[in-house]
Amino acid sequence: MVKQIAYIFFVSFFCVQALAQHREESGVNLPKFYKNKVHFGFAIAYNKTDFRIHSVKNSALPDTVIGGVNYGLKTIYTKSDPGFALGIISDFRLQEYIRLRFTPNISFASRSLEYTLQNANLDSTKVYKKSVESTFLIFPLELKLQSKRLDNFGAYVIAGGGYTLDLISKKKATTSGGANQLDDAVQLKRDDFFYSGGAGVDFYLRYFKLGLELKVLQGTKNLIQPLNNIFTKSIDKVNSKMVIFSITFEG
Repeated sequence: MVKQIAYIFFVSFFCVQALAQHREESGVNLPKFYKNKVHFGFAIAYNKTDFRIHSVKNSALPDTVIGGVNYGLKTIYTKSDPGFALGIISDFRLQEYIRLRFTPNISFASRSLEYTLQNANLDSTKVYKKSVESTFLIFPLELKLQSKRLDNFGAYVIAGGGYTLDLISKKKATTSGGANQLDDAVQLKRDDFFYSGGAGVDFYLRYFKLGLELKVLQGTKNLIQPLNNIFTKSIDKVNSKMVIFSITFEG
């Protein structure tokens, strides 16, 4: 679904760019919008945050004891849950169709890790789900390449990167250690850096510009905290990935 929407945005961008060469700008809303050096706005967004997991090779993992039986890890799955974000927009014109955007936002996200443990005889399995909730401060700095307007419609692509800060990473439950760690939590590091890319469409209304944007943020740092339990020692590396659909309002 995400790939299909992104494809539509990219096709719209190039179609509008071609058609706009044969149309005159007349009777349009906000005719001087492109010429403004700086403008501001805000955004509301829906997001889905997920993990990219690199598990420890060859299951060289610590066992945990359940009812006197040693269990090792069989599989790890990740599941993303919906979240939302609120942000502000600062937009600076570099050239007529190139803009620099700083769009800090606060984002609420939730995802989970599902572990399947199995005993040595392969006749018993246990499933444990570890939820990981985060409240991010996200600071993206991106370049926006706009198409030429077609009346009150335009399209664009966007790319850049930034920094995220997880406000509640230090508040997650601590681990107890020892042989049986079923109640231990999965903890993530607080800081991350990301690169981003996406596309969107703009609708120029009478008093403001309405935008629809789809963007992907890919984290670059290994976020897993190296704790002494089967749930973290089974993971070699974890990267964050976030898909964001935003509605923007700019004046």
